[in-house]
Amino acid sequence: MYALKASVKVHQMRFSKPRGHPGLKIVAVTPLDRRPRGAKNVLDDTSGKVNTLASDSAPLSSNCGWGPFCAFAEAAGFSEFEKGAQNTKMTEIHQVATPRMDAQRGVAITGAMPREYEDILTPEALSFVAHLARMFTPRVNELLARRRSVQARLDAGERPHFLGETRRIRESDWKVAPIPDDIQDRRVEITGPVDRKMVINALNSGANVFMADFEDSNAPTWRNQIEGQINLKDAVRRNITYKNPKSGKTYQLKQKTAVLFVRPRGWHLKEKHMHVDRLPVPAAIFDFALYFFHNAAELRRRGSGPYFYLPKMQSHLEARLWNDVFVEAQAELGIPRGTVRATVLIETLPAAFEMDEILWELKDHSAGLNCGRWDYIFSFIKTLREDPKAVMPDRGVVTMEQPCMRAYSLLLIKTCHRRGIHAMGGMAAQIPVKNNPQANETALAKVRADKQREVRDGHDGTWVAHPALVPIAKQIFDEGMPSPNQISKARADVSVSERDLLAVPKGPRTEACLRNNCVVGVQYLEAWLGGLGCVPLYNLMEDAATAEICRTQVWQWLHHKVKLDDGQIITRDRFGRMLDEEMDKLRRELGESRWNRGHFPEAIRLFHEFSTSQKLADFLTIAAYDAVVARDSTHTSKL
Repeated sequence: MYALKASVKVHQMRFSKPRGHPGLKIVAVTPLDRRPRGAKNVLDDTSGKVNTLASDSAPLSSNCGWGPFCAFAEAAGFSEFEKGAQNTKMTEIHQVATPRMDAQRGVAITGAMPREYEDILTPEALSFVAHLARMFTPRVNELLARRRSVQARLDAGERPHFLGETRRIRESDWKVAPIPDDIQDRRVEITGPVDRKMVINALNSGANVFMADFEDSNAPTWRNQIEGQINLKDAVRRNITYKNPKSGKTYQLKQKTAVLFVRPRGWHLKEKHMHVDRLPVPAAIFDFALYFFHNAAELRRRGSGPYFYLPKMQSHLEARLWNDVFVEAQAELGIPRGTVRATVLIETLPAAFEMDEILWELKDHSAGLNCGRWDYIFSFIKTLREDPKAVMPDRGVVTMEQPCMRAYSLLLIKTCHRRGIHAMGGMAAQIPVKNNPQANETALAKVRADKQREVRDGHDGTWVAHPALVPIAKQIFDEGMPSPNQISKARADVSVSERDLLAVPKGPRTEACLRNNCVVGVQYLEAWLGGLGCVPLYNLMEDAATAEICRTQVWQWLHHKVKLDDGQIITRDRFGRMLDEEMDKLRRELGESRWNRGHFPEAIRLFHEFSTSQKLADFLTIAAYDAVVARDSTHTSKL
């Protein structure tokens, strides 16, 4: 229970509810001058006890004049107050509102509200989210409009380039803030979604860092987002456990665990389950603010800090926005400035031309840069989508050995080390292959080669997607990097031009790749619609980034009527036949039961639309998210 201020009155009531609804204890709290119409015997009682209340019938709506605190009534499914004195049985006080009441006015939560969610969606936490949303949503919208304007110029023939107006930042000598002690050594980082078992296993994996992901490896259902926050709050306090309901096995944290980083969603996404002043909250602010509110002080107390990975940025102006969010969040909660640290994923082609500028904007809060290779490939296709000379080969041959990819990674290393901060390597998507020793060794050999290249080039650490790969990556970095990092490796020999970054990868264009894109893309979308954001397919761990490559590559080949190596020209009809054939084959492989339980018709429809639309959609997750919201938003709660 939360303490009441003396300036509020407590109104306790029962509500009529839909048949079969389990009910919920409700307390509505309003300012003294905002009493419910028809309320009787309302006590000004700061002890939190209410004796009696009767109310005339009144609908619960956003216009009911009840002030800012309706306390999750609609989330419980209640529609109107019970009538008359015959309904005088009182419920217990279940939740009341606390400070920052003015900030809560106009806040609405949609989605189910089981009791355990209330530990995350407290009035104080929602006030904090609302404060940041009100302050920064206009700038988010301005920057998204700027993205569209920049893309229009690129579609018209302009090319990404180093900025003339920021030349001074690139050419002058400066360093970011010193690195906190607990993240000096980041040689192996494991990433994954925020489900409870994954969080425990990743923290116990032996990796130096676990990046808990609310973004590409997570499907943003309401349940995933809020239960993920619950899991991280418990993990920070080291009281997280999980019991497998089938085996009975209990999972808990070891004495030594990885340092926790969190990746919120990107600026382009909305959290449509929370509205402030009738506008959806930017998903990035929602994810960041809830985690920061509940854990920043506790992390400091334990000798660490609130550390983040920031995705999908396209310019230093977007980094400036993040920095301003950090400054405001720290000031609002009394956390010292510079406590937040963030590693930026360089995973868009435009951002590769602004690495120095991004570090400059975040210099008091920087934890370096990371090569987000899979999204970078997706962004390469999307950014140069109208250029017929920029058509990608089969996605399987677009490796880090391609000249443009090598230039991008070396420039990142040089830039970070010049500024005194980590240059993190990218994800090895391979996963162990069970019951096939030869295929398993092939996969592990690819991981070893990738990590050996990274440590040799000068990366200070790397990513893996599976706990079994942690010791492999660690051994390679232990041998090649005996110190905690190799930031002192300046790579002054590296010189990267605009032409180097824009060099189009070379390789075959095959029907096999087109068909594989269909199968992988549809299966990933189907899993995502069902609430899974990280899916093992054909010995690779697929997430939203690799699915984006699948659908944008199909679109690009169709849009430019690409001739395959066997002489076929890709047309819409030919693609449609291939998609149908691959889906028939997949249905037979999976069986009718699995097919009918899933979301395959919707996934196929979405993949076809993404692939054949006249204009390339910016992100598949924007359109697919509407389907998630439709399933989630069965209840509404207004605060």
